[in-house]
Amino acid sequence: MRTHNIAVIPGDGIGPEVMDASLMVLAAAESAFGFTAELTQYDAGAQHYLRTGELWTSDLEERLRGHDAILFGAMGDPAVKPGILERGFILAMRKAFQQAVNLRPVKLYPGVATPIAGLTPERCDLVIVRENTEGAYVGQGSTVHAGTPNAVAVQESVNTRPGIERVVDYSFRLASSRRGKLTLCHKKNILIEAGNLWQDTVDDLSVKYPEVEVDYVHVDAMCFHLPVAPERFDVVVTDNLFGDIITDLGAVIQGGLGVAASANLNLDGSAPSMFEAIHGSAPDIAGKGWANPVGAVLSTAMCLAQLGEQEAALAIEAAAVQVLAGLPELSGPGMGTDTAGVGKEIAALVGAGLPPVAGRSVMEDLAGLKVK
Repeated sequence: MRTHNIAVIPGDGIGPEVMDASLMVLAAAESAFGFTAELTQYDAGAQHYLRTGELWTSDLEERLRGHDAILFGAMGDPAVKPGILERGFILAMRKAFQQAVNLRPVKLYPGVATPIAGLTPERCDLVIVRENTEGAYVGQGSTVHAGTPNAVAVQESVNTRPGIERVVDYSFRLASSRRGKLTLCHKKNILIEAGNLWQDTVDDLSVKYPEVEVDYVHVDAMCFHLPVAPERFDVVVTDNLFGDIITDLGAVIQGGLGVAASANLNLDGSAPSMFEAIHGSAPDIAGKGWANPVGAVLSTAMCLAQLGEQEAALAIEAAAVQVLAGLPELSGPGMGTDTAGVGKEIAALVGAGLPPVAGRSVMEDLAGLKVK
């Protein structure tokens, strides 16, 4: 019996709801595909912080490090000042576990409504690789003369050759296994030093991957091309800040934040990777059953694929897509069911032998690109 030791952090707001739905699906996959997921739940997030004052601690880091992977719900609450949880927990986890790649598929599934007129699933099937441990999100900042008309704020952005190189190399390997095209997204005409370092790294590594076509797009142009011509892209690699922005745009194109999944990948096997839907904690709808759990369910499938359970991951994806296509609306009271109901419907189909979703699946990508 294959056994996977998985940490579960439900978090805040709708996080526990979508996590419960995901774990229903995970249990169905265990029964259908003959593996065991040993789950350990951890209390962390806004409410834990308000009770204890704790964010990311050395004790929690040590305990989580012993797991094969981490499933993460959502984190955030209006009672906690913005930036405290994000920097004190989420960014701290990424740094401690060197989760260098944030991998986000942008795939329009059959039967899922998109706001882009005329867009078809055949035209929208790409993966965005976001650098996850550097850039503007880890640089320090300072403010002089705060609270006065003369206030001056300085915010740093950190870009290192080793940090960029490991993400670019992963992106080339990913492109080589997909349609053979890699696009660098940056703003090198303005952010000249950082942009040139990214471009030089792509150019240098391209020699190792002659089969991969290399392209470049400014980030502002990407915001135009991605909605109207997503078929132009296969694998997009970009820096931390730009990746945060364009992946949300990609989520809208594929049907909304509720259906978008992600993986935060440790590339060398030194620590667990973390898997989460890209939506936030949505405290305004917490407890109402209005959250679509499919993003969390697909993130769980990505976790299984990374752990070597490709067949189970593909089955979960197929089941989730069939349920998605039958929903009157993708979120809110118009779904025709609630968060738990969607999870139950997906779980019931996991072992039904549904055919895989057409096109290249990120589940195949994750299963094929093992950590070094």
